[in-house]
Amino acid sequence: MSQEVPGHGRMVDLDPSGQVTQKEPDRHPRQFLNYAFFKLDPAFRRLSPQVKAEAKAELARSCQSWLDAPKERGRILRSYSLVGTRGDADLMLWRIAFSLEDFNAAQAALNRTVLGGYLSQPYSLLSLQKRSQYVNRIEGSGHGLEILPGQGKYLFVYPFIKTRPWYGLSPHARQGMMDEHILASGPFKGVRLNTSYSYGIDDQEFVVAFDSDYPQEFVDLVGRLRYTEASGYTLRDTPMFSCLRKELSEALDDLA
Repeated sequence: MSQEVPGHGRMVDLDPSGQVTQKEPDRHPRQFLNYAFFKLDPAFRRLSPQVKAEAKAELARSCQSWLDAPKERGRILRSYSLVGTRGDADLMLWRIAFSLEDFNAAQAALNRTVLGGYLSQPYSLLSLQKRSQYVNRIEGSGHGLEILPGQGKYLFVYPFIKTRPWYGLSPHARQGMMDEHILASGPFKGVRLNTSYSYGIDDQEFVVAFDSDYPQEFVDLVGRLRYTEASGYTLRDTPMFSCLRKELSEALDDLA
């Protein structure tokens, strides 16, 4: 069943077989997500302390202005440091908004700052919030139902692609594997999963983001999921990013 949401286009609810169902879809507009990863040019670190401080303050103001734009509601920004956990990225901005134009505006403003001239963007993951088609049968699973950004000290993010044979399985076969997958995750109460969908708008099919205060528990969770049947249908789940949640000023201080 499809329905027009003003300003947000047509939404269609599908069951696991890809058929349009008669279930009433969510009436609320869905959020787009952008995980923007940045790498600092080391030349910035050789600038004077005053120039660096002014440049960082300017970039922080740019981000705050994006959040405070009076005509745009529902924008969310979370900042993370990857200094010490990743060699090819230093900073991640998790942006959430209701339109792709919002992300364009955020990045264009950042590009116009002095510090923006010293930042490259080795990765940028784009996705859309969608209710999981697999979790409704597992009451209380808490997996994939809503985006609650920045709840933990750490965010573990990676793009994800299934093999094509996965889509050739029957709906019942896929549901059974996902039931096992969800139940295997059950004991890991300190890890929250935020899954979003990238079909047609980015290279991956999903972006998976695990929110947690406990990296040790996350390692154990991922290790356990390797033994589930659904894991055999994973085509790619790298690169993996371990992000430390910080206020933007703190994350920028980690850069230089």
